[in-house]
Amino acid sequence: MFTAIGTAPSYPGGWEAPARTSVSFTVPNNWTSARIWGRRGCTFTSSTSSCLDGDCSGGLQCTGIGAPPATLAEFTLSSTGLDYYDVSLVDGYNLPVSITNNIGCSVADCPVDLGPNCPTPLRGPFDASGAIVGCKSACGAGLASDPANSPNCCTGNYSTPATCPSSGVQYYSYFKTNCPNSYCYAYDESSGTALWTCDGTKSPAYTITFCLG
Repeated sequence: MFTAIGTAPSYPGGWEAPARTSVSFTVPNNWTSARIWGRRGCTFTSSTSSCLDGDCSGGLQCTGIGAPPATLAEFTLSSTGLDYYDVSLVDGYNLPVSITNNIGCSVADCPVDLGPNCPTPLRGPFDASGAIVGCKSACGAGLASDPANSPNCCTGNYSTPATCPSSGVQYYSYFKTNCPNSYCYAYDESSGTALWTCDGTKSPAYTITFCLG
C-alpha cells in the first residue's frame, strides 16, 4: 500500500500495489512538502487501518502522515524554478525506494534492504514470522535520554546544523554507507548527496519505485 499527502494529486491518497504493478498520476506543479511512502503488514476495515509501519489515519486512503519507521519520497516542486526531491530515512526505513526522472537529473535512492542487518537497538517492528519489517532512526528508537535535547533528534541545544553534525547521530553511518544518495538525518544536506534538484521549468516526470525481495 502506498500513500501520498500534500496539495491534492489526481489520485486517491492511498492504494494497494500488488507486486510488479504501477500507477500514474499528476500533481500540481507547485506541489510542496509532499510525501509518498509505503505501508507494510496492513489490515483494513471499511473505515480504519492497522499497519506494522507507515500507518496513517483514515483507512486505505490516508488523511495524515505515516507512522515511523517509513522510507519517504519527498518533493517540493516549482514550474518556474527548481524542483527539490529526496529519499528520506530521517523517520527510519521500511522499504527500498528510488526516485528517477525523464530528463537526466540525479537519482535519489535507498536501494538496499536495511532490515536484515539493521543494528539491534533500531530493529522493529517485526511481522508474524519474526522478520524485521522496519529499521528505526536513532531518534525514533528512543536512544536519547531526553528527546527534547538530543543530538540523535537534533533538538534543543542540537537544533542547528552547527550543533548537530552527522558524527553525533548514532548509527548515521549505517544508513549513509548503505544508502549514500538518501537523506539520513535532519541536517544531512551537508553531505552533498541528500537533497537533489531538477529544472522544474522542463516539467520533469518522476518515477518512484518501491522494491523488496
